[in-house]
Amino acid sequence: MSDEKSFEENRHDQLTSAPKATEADAAPRFDVSEHDGVTRIDVRDDAAVRPGPGQGDPAAEKDEPITEQ
Repeated sequence: MSDEKSFEENRHDQLTSAPKATEADAAPRFDVSEHDGVTRIDVRDDAAVRPGPGQGDPAAEKDEPITEQ
């Protein structure tokens, strides 16, 4: 019998090892799928942490191009 842990087991252990960590810290944040040889990575709708500016940040409110000054 092998003592090696799977990727998911190692991920869970690492994300829940901090003193104040909870099971929610180890929740999946991305969905990875492959179709016709193309890999797609999507941030899950229920992910607690998402890339980019957060709600209330002025950068998140408007989608305006940056102009040269």
